[in-house]
Amino acid sequence: MIQQTIEQKLHLAFEPTFLDVLNESYMHNVPPGSESHFKVVVVSDAFLGDRLIARHRKINTVLAEELAGMIHALAIHTYTPQEWNDKNQQSPNSPDCAGGGK
Repeated sequence: MIQQTIEQKLHLAFEPTFLDVLNESYMHNVPPGSESHFKVVVVSDAFLGDRLIARHRKINTVLAEELAGMIHALAIHTYTPQEWNDKNQQSPNSPDCAGGGK
């Protein structure tokens, strides 16, 4: 299961204080049961001092194998623990699919 693989890899790489991996494939025009569109929320001290692009590069590096084949779209939300608390421990909702979604 791709979702479990993503969770395991992100846990090992970032030791997050909060991790949420959501399979949002159902929101898109894909067959039922697909695992191709994901949203990840990672809260970790590993992002201290990093700009947004550096954080995303870290995530992309960890998930390079999955992004090269199985994952079509990945929404990434990264926070330090303080940023996460400042945002009331909430990440933005994903937008509706623009490519023929449901």
